[in-house]
Amino acid sequence: QKNEIAGAGLDVFEREPLAKESPLLQINDASKLLMTPHIAWATVEARNRLFDLVVDNIQGFLKGDLKNVC
Repeated sequence: QKNEIAGAGLDVFEREPLAKESPLLQINDASKLLMTPHIAWATVEARNRLFDLVVDNIQGFLKGDLKNVC
């Protein structure tokens, strides 16, 4: 509101959707604020990659070639 921040991009909020009284929804110049819901994983490409990794992990386990071991 005081023009102290030139712009901000925010992702992942404590509660989604934001409450109606959230100060983020009261910003005068909305062009300075980009807010995205926490859905980056939900694209078709991201889900396909996830499924491919799951298949690779299962196949690796069955062959005794473990993947992503910490």
